[in-house]
Amino acid sequence: MSEEEIMTSAESARRLAVARQHLAGMPPKRATSEHLLSVVRDLAFVQWDPIEVVAPSHVIALWSRVGDFRLSDLNGLMWEEKKLFEHWAGRFAAIVLTEDYRLYYSMMKRYPESLSRSWGAQKANARRFLAEHRELANSILNQLKKGPLHLAQFKEYVRTKRSADGWTSGSGVAAMLFHLEMSGRVMVVGHQGNQNIWGLPEEFLPNWVERMMLTEEEVERLAAQRAIRALGTASPREINYYFPRGRYQNLKGALASLLEDSTIHRVRAAGLDGSGERYVHDLDVNLLESMNTDAWQPRMSLLPPFDNLICGRDRTNRVFGFDYSHEMFLPPNKRKFGSYVLPILWGERLIGRVDPRMDRKNEKLLINSVHAERGAPAEEDVSSRIGETIERLGAFLGAKEVVYTSRVPAAWKPALR
Repeated sequence: MSEEEIMTSAESARRLAVARQHLAGMPPKRATSEHLLSVVRDLAFVQWDPIEVVAPSHVIALWSRVGDFRLSDLNGLMWEEKKLFEHWAGRFAAIVLTEDYRLYYSMMKRYPESLSRSWGAQKANARRFLAEHRELANSILNQLKKGPLHLAQFKEYVRTKRSADGWTSGSGVAAMLFHLEMSGRVMVVGHQGNQNIWGLPEEFLPNWVERMMLTEEEVERLAAQRAIRALGTASPREINYYFPRGRYQNLKGALASLLEDSTIHRVRAAGLDGSGERYVHDLDVNLLESMNTDAWQPRMSLLPPFDNLICGRDRTNRVFGFDYSHEMFLPPNKRKFGSYVLPILWGERLIGRVDPRMDRKNEKLLINSVHAERGAPAEEDVSSRIGETIERLGAFLGAKEVVYTSRVPAAWKPALR
């Protein structure tokens, strides 16, 4: 067993996180499908969210990492080549790798027992719902044997108010589709606008997809490694929250096993807020050690609200010293920064926030406000990079003009007007 603890700095830990998230160095000159696959592979998932105040969160997340890409490439990977698919990676829909299907398959086959205690009463509720609505499940599956359907096309569907949990429309059909997706009996096979189109995995998935039943221990060893590598360094709590959220039954045992064979190592980042154990993957030790050399190349990025780097408010506070909340869920009079705020990442620091809106009718990217964090750099080079990054986002979205209000930090105003 490897007992030696690796010592590093908080700055290097942050840099490793940013580098592993494809947010450092130069982006590709021309983004391809392979670049998109590489990002999802290293992040483990990209949260799917279709809200288009600016652009869907998953689109901005991919753009921030690979630069301008063709939406047709993403659609091709999901619905034609089927190298990506949509699934619940926790309590949210996400784009995930089809090559990871065995991980999901193993959790699906054990659903709802594969839910951890962090889901509260959801495990018992799911067990009861599935037992009480077997006829509805069989009817939905029989209807899908005739071809894919969207929600309103199922004969039992009745429009109701959205459920209290916010996950479904509130209808029995929507609830059952959620549980059937979690158990691997149905899946999203396309979209019609923002509506899911539902189908059967055996009809949609390619023949090469690996349907292998892994033990609970094997799933957790593999999943924990994916989470640690995506985060750079991570505590048990951060691993559980990141991927697959709330699905670990014995994370402590998985980490002990990975330590035993030196797949992961304990790491201590001097100056990093918070106590307790942190881990780094053996494959990333050399990369961590290079983070204070010329191998580190900072980049300016804009992150969407549901970005993987800022996944978890506690971690974002602890690791980056940046407090970020989703203000779109607050009443307008309680919003401090705006309705759809994009954090500004410069190197390993989150230095500010942008509140934009895309005016598609007039082909303008409207910048309602820009906010600088306390201690944010005021150099002209930094503000120019912010302006250039906002311009590039506007161009990617089809805006012919970026329009600022007067709500811009004084030090950045010469470049943001």
